Amino acid sequence: MLFDVIPENFFRPLAAPGKIVYWECICCLFSVTSKQLSFGVERDVLVDELQYYFESSMSADIPVEELEETGSMTSRDKANFMLRRLESYGWIYVDVDYSYVQRINFRDYAIRIIKSLIAVSDERRVEYQGYIYTIYNLAKGGLSNPGLGLLQIAENTDALITGLKSLNANIKKYIDELTKHSTVAEIMDALLNDYYTNVVDKAYHRLLTSDNVAKFRPEIIERLEANSKSRRFLNAAANEIAELKEISSEKAEELVLELLHEVINAFRSMDEILDEINKKNTRYQRAAINRARFLLSSSEDIRGQLKEILTFMNERIQEKNIDYNAVYELEEMDRLIKIFYWDYLDMDSLYAPVEGKKEFIPQETPLIIPNEEVRYEKRKQIWSKLGRTLSPEKIAAYVAEQLGDRNCMLASELPLSEEDTFIKLIYIRLYGQRKKVGYCLEMKDTVEKDGFRFRDFLILKRPGKIS
Repeated sequence: MLFDVIPENFFRPLAAPGKIVYWECICCLFSVTSKQLSFGVERDVLVDELQYYFESSMSADIPVEELEETGSMTSRDKANFMLRRLESYGWIYVDVDYSYVQRINFRDYAIRIIKSLIAVSDERRVEYQGYIYTIYNLAKGGLSNPGLGLLQIAENTDALITGLKSLNANIKKYIDELTKHSTVAEIMDALLNDYYTNVVDKAYHRLLTSDNVAKFRPEIIERLEANSKSRRFLNAAANEIAELKEISSEKAEELVLELLHEVINAFRSMDEILDEINKKNTRYQRAAINRARFLLSSSEDIRGQLKEILTFMNERIQEKNIDYNAVYELEEMDRLIKIFYWDYLDMDSLYAPVEGKKEFIPQETPLIIPNEEVRYEKRKQIWSKLGRTLSPEKIAAYVAEQLGDRNCMLASELPLSEEDTFIKLIYIRLYGQRKKVGYCLEMKDTVEKDGFRFRDFLILKRPGKIS
């Protein structure tokens, strides 16, 4: 049980009204103790550190309900108070050495939890390549500590799968939050800054290039399958694991085979997770671009009018802070079209046309010769529409046209006042992540031009790609 190891009130400091000051003090103490040979430091040293913290202008204050004394407390009193509280909650303990000097140590479980919480706070991303290289090198290790190596392979494989599932869930979070953005600036900031910085550049791009599982997976699976059929490997690994875990040789051999099969199955089924990550990444980018294009579009056709109606309704809903299900409470809805849904369909729900009772007399269908001018105009309209459709090839050609003889240019130099140029700028930023597109990007500072505010970037010509 968890609370057989961790005290029941261990997490109370992080849920108390003064959770900020508790966490900052814990981080301060952990920073000092982690630089020592062990996680133990003289009490006076830690008191001095906390006293310095409470005397600084950036320190959080201890809530009144958390204080033991009703009177005023000095910074040193607060430092001693914080150490007593952390000791009572089971985060630290006090030890007395041979010189009768008190030394404060972090509990072993507290050290693990603090490291995990710091990693969450810093938003550290999984380095997939580290796990894959470790698994690959251990699989090639042969009979050198086979039992310990197999345990490390299983542990790193589990960490790799957990990281991929976390990335998968992280992309879904961005998709779910996309509907919260109501302006083009918010959508582009979420896509080009937040999403690309925290997901694409840090994890997804490396997963497709340097951290690509496909480069190492065939040999890993081949070596593990060979080990599962090798009596020499099974005996050596079972004997080592039996000694490490203090179990019988029979149970150790069963564990060896189980771990081998679990790792092999994990690598073989990894494509399902990778495919879902690719689909979600494509879905998010497409949804963000379509939503931005919808907000940028303005026309007098049915689509444009519906867009204006829905935008107006959304603004009124946000102003009045009402639920979307109560949209008909708006006074303006009486002057708009009323949209409703039908719970079920039956014969009474459908329009039944009046059927005539006259006798049907077939007539000869006249031969209609198509008007070539009308057909030409229709073709012209279709080709014009297809010509406006953007693709990686067209974006690359547009970049080549804008660059000309230059090797680089800023995105802010594009003629943003012209129609659809800002849309092309967005696609240039999106396609710039691809290696075969013919150019690469280098991010710069935020700029404003022609009514648009965006993070500028340098467009660099790849040698031999754009001509």
